[in-house]
Amino acid sequence: MPRPSIGDQELALLHYLAEHAPASVGEVAAGFGEARGLARSTVLTMMERLRGKGYLKRRQAGGVYRYSPVTAPGEAMRHAVGSFVEKTLSGSVSPFVAYLSERAEVSDAELAELEALVAQLQSRRKES
Repeated sequence: MPRPSIGDQELALLHYLAEHAPASVGEVAAGFGEARGLARSTVLTMMERLRGKGYLKRRQAGGVYRYSPVTAPGEAMRHAVGSFVEKTLSGSVSPFVAYLSERAEVSDAELAELEALVAQLQSRRKES
């Protein structure tokens, strides 16, 4: 069963926790929430929602819950993109690729990565 989708702020929180886990709500509120103007209670709510959706786990240590991502944020990002393509673009990646082709900020490294992905897709089609 696929995990529920997550929002931009939740994805940013997952990235933060990937670098700082395991972390308590207080630590995340100070390091992540304060810079974004989020109250500790808001950070706690976000963390518990992510835990409920299966993206975070928690363990009690010294009377404090410490949270860690269940998987790398990249998996959540792939799911978010997949959900966007399926729901918003009706499963067609063409509008997404058209957007990328018009975007001026694509770096050489990103372009190389995109070319490698296209080559991978072509290779899979030939095998089928």
